[in-house]
Amino acid sequence: MRWARARRWLGIAFVVAVGALVANVARSMDWGAAWHALQRVEPATLALAAALAAASHALYATYDLIGRHLTGHGLAAPRVAAVGFISYAFNLNLGALVGGFALRYKLYGKLGLAPGVVTRVLGYSLLTNWLGYFVLGGTVLLLRPPALPPDWELGRSALRLLGGALLLAAAGYVSLCAFARRRSWRLRGHELVLPPLGIALLQLAMSATNWALIAGVCHVLLGRTLPYPDVLTALLLAAVAGVVTHLPAGLGVIEAVFVALLGARLGQGPVLAALLAYRAVYYLAPLALATALYFALEARGRHKAAAAH
Repeated sequence: MRWARARRWLGIAFVVAVGALVANVARSMDWGAAWHALQRVEPATLALAAALAAASHALYATYDLIGRHLTGHGLAAPRVAAVGFISYAFNLNLGALVGGFALRYKLYGKLGLAPGVVTRVLGYSLLTNWLGYFVLGGTVLLLRPPALPPDWELGRSALRLLGGALLLAAAGYVSLCAFARRRSWRLRGHELVLPPLGIALLQLAMSATNWALIAGVCHVLLGRTLPYPDVLTALLLAAVAGVVTHLPAGLGVIEAVFVALLGARLGQGPVLAALLAYRAVYYLAPLALATALYFALEARGRHKAAAAH
C-alpha cells in the first residue's frame, strides 16, 4: 500500500515537473527563428526523413503479427498489419486510449476477434514496443548519460542507475521467456502466456530497430550535425515524458525536452524547425493515410454487411 501511494505521488511529481519544464521552455522559444529555419530544410532531407518514417511505420505495423502468431487467430496478415498501422498513427496523434486501445478493439471486433484475443494481441504489441525502448534507453543512459539542465536536479549517477534498471528489466523478461517453467498466468480474467525465447529476441530486435529509425528521422532533420546517440537519448526521454503526461502527440513535451537537451548546441530555431518537420512526416502524413485506410475498411465492412442481408 505504501509503495503504491509513493509511486502515485512520484508520478504526480513527474507530471508537474515536466509541465513546468514545458511552460518554461515554451515562453522562451523563438518560433520566428524556427519558421525561418524550417524554410531552409532541403527537399532531399525531407525525402530521406519521410523514407525513414515510412520504414518505422511499416515495421510497427508488424508488431500485431507477433500476437497473431502467439494467439493463433486466423485473420490474414495484411489485415492485421493494416489495423496495426491505423492504430499506431491514431495513437501518436490522439493518444493511447483512442488509437492504441479503443481503435484496436473496434477494428479487430469488426473483423471477428473476441475481446480476450484482442487484449492478448495488444499486450504483446505493448511488450514489443517497450522492450526495445528499455534496451536502447538503458544502454545510452548507462554508457552515455546526457548532461541535463541544472533545474532538472537529476545527476548522471542517477541516470546510470536508471539505465541499469531498464536493462535488468529487459533481461528479466528475456530470461523468463528462456527459462521459466511456468508459461502462463491469469490476471483479472486474462491469460498471460510467455512467448518462447526466439519470439522474445525477435520482439527486442524489431522494437530496438524501430526506435532507432525514429531517432534517425530526427537526426536527419536536425541536419546530422549532432552525434546520433545524443539525438537518440533526447528522443527516448521525450517519448517517456510524453507518455507520462498523457498529452496527445506529446504536444509541447517533445519540443521542451529536445530544446533543453540540444538547443544550447544547435540553437532553438533549428531544433524547433526539425521538430515541426518531424511532426509533419512522422505524425500528420501517416495520420492522413491511416484515416483514408480506416474509412476504406469501414466502407468495405458496410458493403459486406449489406451483401449478407
